[in-house]
Amino acid sequence: MTEKRDYYEILGVDRGADAAQLKAQYRKVALKYHPDRNPGDKEAEDKFKEASEAYEVLSNPEKRQVYDQLGHRGVEGMRNGHSGGFRDFDDIFSSFGDIFEDFFGFRNSRQGGRSRARRGADLRYDMTIEFMDAAFGKETEIELEKLETCGTCKGTGAKPGTEPEICSLCNGTGQHVRTQGFFSVKSACSRCGGQGRVIKEVCPQCRGRQQVVTRKKVDIKIPAGVDNGQKLRLTGEGEPGAGGGPPGDLYVFLHVKPHDFFERRNTDVVCKIELSFIQAALGDEVTVPTLKGEETITIEPGAQPGDTVRIPDKGIVSLGNGLPGDQIVELVLKTPKHLSKRQEELLREFSQLESEKFTSKIKRIFKVGSRKAAK
Repeated sequence: MTEKRDYYEILGVDRGADAAQLKAQYRKVALKYHPDRNPGDKEAEDKFKEASEAYEVLSNPEKRQVYDQLGHRGVEGMRNGHSGGFRDFDDIFSSFGDIFEDFFGFRNSRQGGRSRARRGADLRYDMTIEFMDAAFGKETEIELEKLETCGTCKGTGAKPGTEPEICSLCNGTGQHVRTQGFFSVKSACSRCGGQGRVIKEVCPQCRGRQQVVTRKKVDIKIPAGVDNGQKLRLTGEGEPGAGGGPPGDLYVFLHVKPHDFFERRNTDVVCKIELSFIQAALGDEVTVPTLKGEETITIEPGAQPGDTVRIPDKGIVSLGNGLPGDQIVELVLKTPKHLSKRQEELLREFSQLESEKFTSKIKRIFKVGSRKAAK
């Protein structure tokens, strides 16, 4: 049995090569020995398979670590007794087809021209919710238009009872090949568009497009604590993939309506209450609304406009740790506009007392100042 060559030697890289260097060198070696560029060359085929096996191991951090420690024996052990390497070219192309197609322009002609699987497109849905729904969460339902795989033809694009036929122009490869010197240039087949198959009788529902526009209802669970501008991701609720690829995702962007009384600041909730001159001067107990009912707060005597009273744990829960913020009550002094005669008399009397108090204080200041000057 021929002893296997060192994987690093096969790819022509040092043992400390990073992922980018490995990939670049594999592309170079694979391009050189690619079977489509070396038809009928058994030695080139063997070297192509050898390079692919080396890259398959070294590009996987776990396998590479085992190989560095135990060599080929360790890798064989990881394969649980299988022969190792790739079984055939289809096995190689299924693993690294993206490298050949994206960088070399190759496709696996052995797959009969089937299109490469592609993930479906993501969808966006903008949703407006109430302030309280954002605070406490809500389960609801939305309806949106999206593409779905045609149910009549099951995504084949062909009329039920018929099947797409192999393209007679490219024989199912989906490609035209032109030889220029030592190189073969491939392009998509003009008849089948690179699919390798043509539809003789199209599906009457989707008209051969394989997908149809439908309206679908989707259940949405809005978690407590979401904020304006945040988005929810619903995996697999986007548009279907092509060529057997997975569907995309649905992103729901949330727009929270402002509240008439509450304002959100992170997880805290802020509100304003008006106090009369008397309440601010003498203090009082005031009942204020919170997100979870009413609470009574104490206004200390001598409260000033802009002072705040904090009510712990009456805010909005955090999406991060589930802990609630506080409610902050801002005090606003309300000046009465319409006074009765008696109220006006009392306020004037109060003003007079304040004026006398102020005058007396000024006199004391000047009196103390005069004594210090005399000394």
